[in-house]
Amino acid sequence: MHLHNLIAISFVATLGSAQNNSTVATYRNPVLWEDLADLDVFRVNDTYYYSADSFMLSPGAPVLRSYDLVSWEFIGHSVPTLDFGDVEAYSLEDGQQAYVRGIWASSMRYRPSNGRFYWIGCVDFNQSYVYSSSDPAGEWTQIGQMDTCYYDCGLLFDDDDTPYVAYGNTNISIATLNSDLTAEVSTTSIFNGTFYIEGSRLYNINGTYYVLNTQPASREWTLKSTSGIFGPYEQEIFADRPPSPTPGDGYPHQGGIVDTPDGDWYYMPFIDDYPAGRVPALVPIYFDSDGWPRLYSNDSVAVPNAYPTTPVYLPTDTLYGFDNFSGPSLGPQWEWNHNPNTSAYSFAESGGLVLDTATVTNDLFRARNTLTHRTLGPESYATIELDISNMQPGDKAGLALFRDSMAYIGIQDGIVCLQRNLSLGAGWETLSDGFEEASVAIPNATAPAGYGDSSDQSVWLRLHANVAPASDKLGTFYYSFDGHDFTQLGTGYEMNTTYFFFLGYRYGIFNFATEEFGGSVTVKSFDMVPGSP
Repeated sequence: MHLHNLIAISFVATLGSAQNNSTVATYRNPVLWEDLADLDVFRVNDTYYYSADSFMLSPGAPVLRSYDLVSWEFIGHSVPTLDFGDVEAYSLEDGQQAYVRGIWASSMRYRPSNGRFYWIGCVDFNQSYVYSSSDPAGEWTQIGQMDTCYYDCGLLFDDDDTPYVAYGNTNISIATLNSDLTAEVSTTSIFNGTFYIEGSRLYNINGTYYVLNTQPASREWTLKSTSGIFGPYEQEIFADRPPSPTPGDGYPHQGGIVDTPDGDWYYMPFIDDYPAGRVPALVPIYFDSDGWPRLYSNDSVAVPNAYPTTPVYLPTDTLYGFDNFSGPSLGPQWEWNHNPNTSAYSFAESGGLVLDTATVTNDLFRARNTLTHRTLGPESYATIELDISNMQPGDKAGLALFRDSMAYIGIQDGIVCLQRNLSLGAGWETLSDGFEEASVAIPNATAPAGYGDSSDQSVWLRLHANVAPASDKLGTFYYSFDGHDFTQLGTGYEMNTTYFFFLGYRYGIFNFATEEFGGSVTVKSFDMVPGSP
């Protein structure tokens, strides 16, 4: 059994409830306390797959895998590069940015007829893109681009292999696509709502068609048709503001349903759980005598439940733990802030991620090649070792508590400093690049002439993030010059819990120039640990 099934935090499984005089494995929600919203979940044989949003982060549309619906691991991304129309914005070029744009609620499915996986999503309320792969952990390729925006879409390959997409808000439609998912054949309005709904998920279960929709951010509704995919559809409530398992968070809503090989059904919504973001939950469901999906109890999300199948505990490497960036590529848990400059990072022969300065700026929000990792709830801390020996005067590198309102601990000209109160304003333009609260000199560092001795010089930076909604919500920063003794720098930074930025807080590793290009740092390691230091 792996560590994440033993430690006492809420997303892990625990053993021990007795049923029928036998010991069974149980789990508590959230099943994974990481920001993975707008989820789509489905099963292929005995393997479950999970697709999530990623907004302006690159690569996009992360893919996870599980064998029991509770223990998950990152395996890849469906969108290798944000190759959309506004290339400069999605790459932080020419003074442009794409914050809170990009990949929102999308859909991923397996097609039995050819053994391939497909992802489809609308970008910028404009066009919809389709990507495909024979292996969800492997290479994905864009195969289609359509002028229709399939907003908050749900993909279905029907029994006759016809591809359909349910989409829309309030008024829900289903589009019929051609066989290779490159064009729309027709579209049909199937339901005109009397209140706002979105987040469509489309299913054919034994000849009955279902569309799940959310009424943000509290209820899940079901549309049901026994007369074919185009209806008529009836509507009933599926989940009405079910209590959440964590004090201070929102209602579980907007998700999908999935069955086990034994025919048991589960509902997987997400929970607004800021400052961490929107995190997944799992709850057993049943279909009543009229074919409507139901929760066994409205409290089902908030209480322990038995594992859907025999537990299959996966390695935790992609969720948390130690990464020495051995290459030749980044692990699937990592995403850049916007598309990176691929010529400005590399992997050192001896291990470590080399970050060249990719932007000249004083604004971290505009610095290219900031590498991000989700925080882990209810609290966790990350430590990086930075070799700073190739930094140039004016360069700034460090570890950020990354979101629209943030702080960071950075190194510049032989000084470790704490910068706080960086913020984005209207239109997600930079409102403030913050102010320096505290600083300390690095022993043996030369400034302002640069650090460039032939020998390596490491500094360790640490960030503890308490992301439980009912906690103090503080991010606390530390530094060390030997990798053992850490000292807090400045005061804790209170994270915000507003949802407008959608993405939750992340650990961000950065290096940018304020004067001229030419410097670099080597991130020798990243170590993320559940709990507090």
